[in-house]
Amino acid sequence: MHLSDAQRLDWLRLIRSEGVGPRTFRGLVNRFGGAGAALKALPDLAKARGKPIRVTTRAEAEREIAAAARLGARFVAMGEPDYPPPLQAPADAPPLLAIRGDAACLTRPAVAIVGSRNASAAGLTFTERLSHALGAEGLVIVSGLARGVDARAHKAALQSGTVAVLAGGLDRIYPSEHEELVTRILGSGGAVVAEMPMGWEPRGRDFPRRNRIISGLSLGTVVVEAARRSGSLITARFALEQGREVFAVPGSPLDPRAEGTNDLIRDGATLCAAPEHVMAVLAPLIGGPAPGTGGGGGGAGRTQPGAGGGGPTPPPAPPARPGRLRPPPGRRGGRRPPGGAGRRGGGAGPPPAATDSSRSCPATRPRQAGGSRPRGLAASAAPVRSAREPVTRPSAAIRPVMPVVHPIPPPARLAEAGRDGKRLAVGLRSSAGQSTGFLNRIGRRAGKLRGGSAQSRGKRRAARPHADPEPSPASQAGKV
Repeated sequence: MHLSDAQRLDWLRLIRSEGVGPRTFRGLVNRFGGAGAALKALPDLAKARGKPIRVTTRAEAEREIAAAARLGARFVAMGEPDYPPPLQAPADAPPLLAIRGDAACLTRPAVAIVGSRNASAAGLTFTERLSHALGAEGLVIVSGLARGVDARAHKAALQSGTVAVLAGGLDRIYPSEHEELVTRILGSGGAVVAEMPMGWEPRGRDFPRRNRIISGLSLGTVVVEAARRSGSLITARFALEQGREVFAVPGSPLDPRAEGTNDLIRDGATLCAAPEHVMAVLAPLIGGPAPGTGGGGGGAGRTQPGAGGGGPTPPPAPPARPGRLRPPPGRRGGRRPPGGAGRRGGGAGPPPAATDSSRSCPATRPRQAGGSRPRGLAASAAPVRSAREPVTRPSAAIRPVMPVVHPIPPPARLAEAGRDGKRLAVGLRSSAGQSTGFLNRIGRRAGKLRGGSAQSRGKRRAARPHADPEPSPASQAGKV
């Protein structure tokens, strides 16, 4: 699809009109058959709603197109060849995108790298290495031109190609200190894109709009460092809603700048500690081989079927669905230990088979196809279950029997116990775990049967007559 100059002008007028966003724009064009017809129907729609709508005039749209041309930018409409293909999938994609630079890099596979503005030295170093390595694999690096991680990612990918997404207009670089970086990006074959009008100063609410474009341009988003209230987590949420991959770089639990990334990993994001972790997930989406999957490398990674690997290749992990993260291994939906080991209620695997002496030691036991060494005799005898096989619940016949708790005998039986009543009450308290108040009442009742309280028993013991001891010879001599 190619728009004429008149159609492009109508598209710009409609999207710049008051109260018209990407979703409303798409609904109006589909309802009236074009942007020109939608512009004619806007006054009637405003009267029906009882609220006036300011429609952008033709002169205003022409001035914006002229200002973009003086800057060396142009407006690309959704559906045209220069419009980024991954960005067409989201429902809130911008109908018109202002592009400055080489638009060819927008059609190549891309990955977003975002993070904290006040990143640590280690975070900046890892960002530089990651951006350089992913660029060498043919990926375009997309980021938001902010301080910290974003700027370091752009600088490391100047030779391979990078795309900067602005929160304001193309002529309003934010922060202003990165104007030189924008010049270097454009000079190295990169591109700078923006959704907002020319001359628009970025505000706080414009940055989440920019973040959805960053994630929409990419196959996956890598979050290097982010606090719990960081804007990088907004980019990760948009990537999740758009069905893209989410990666997170782990950090120290004592560093507040790593709390957000550690939370992402806990919620199921892919841990990224090396560029190979990103390429292993994105390679099936790009269409190329994953690192270590053949191609004459002969490495220790996974082998292609029929390439001398000695067994079938496990299926690659499916991409994350919109609205949820991929659960990590060991959680719900991930791989469980073989033979049902570790499941509540005991194992459900077959009885252990006879093994030779070489397999009796866990250190010499060979690894299974899942990559982790099974634990226990039941795990060594049970076959490895695939992650996609249904989990077999243990039947009622092999479920463990709960211990029988004997009821507490009535107080009458305790009364018959006599002097052992209090001891019986204490034993029942520790074994059955019943209420303390009830047992105290039983103990007091048993104490009464034994003769009242300790004080009264002491008085009676003192008043009890005692036999005089036999006098010693020394006492007899003294008396004489």
